[in-house]
Amino acid sequence: MGFLLLSGGAIAAPARAAAPSFPTYEVMLTAYNAVAAQTDGNPLETASGAYSNPHVVAARSRDLAEELPFGTIIELDGSNISPDNTCGYHVVARRIGYRVIADTMNKRYTDRIDVLFDTTANYTGTNGSVTNAADILGICKGVTVRVVGRVDIQRIPKTQAELARLVHADNGDLALNK
Repeated sequence: MGFLLLSGGAIAAPARAAAPSFPTYEVMLTAYNAVAAQTDGNPLETASGAYSNPHVVAARSRDLAEELPFGTIIELDGSNISPDNTCGYHVVARRIGYRVIADTMNKRYTDRIDVLFDTTANYTGTNGSVTNAADILGICKGVTVRVVGRVDIQRIPKTQAELARLVHADNGDLALNK
């Protein structure tokens, strides 16, 4: 605990600790569904061994394995996406939320995060066509990934609400910035 000294020797209120600094990375953002054609092996199990939960799971390209190991909780920010980028980030942003890195992408991809969406996360267009959120997102360049914590890969929260509570908890359950 630090104290500030004012002139005259009076002791002021305790100084506040600086907010932790979280690593950020600029990546390409894509999405996938847990179906055989888009996964390797068992679509219901991620590369980490965790269940393919479309509400909280994300995959990272292999080149980001050291920076974003399994269990890393991330927040995705698409506010810097170029206006000429044709991705649908702003359409599906509410479905993204916080994500836990629990899967790995094919080795041909680099600097990329792939968000898992439910196969029923669909949007109906004005012409009546139905499109999955993964297809609407497309390929988004210039998305910022911010590391906000870590969780035991075998104890991944099941819902966005549980994950958000963990991220914002003050009880030490989340080992921030380790």
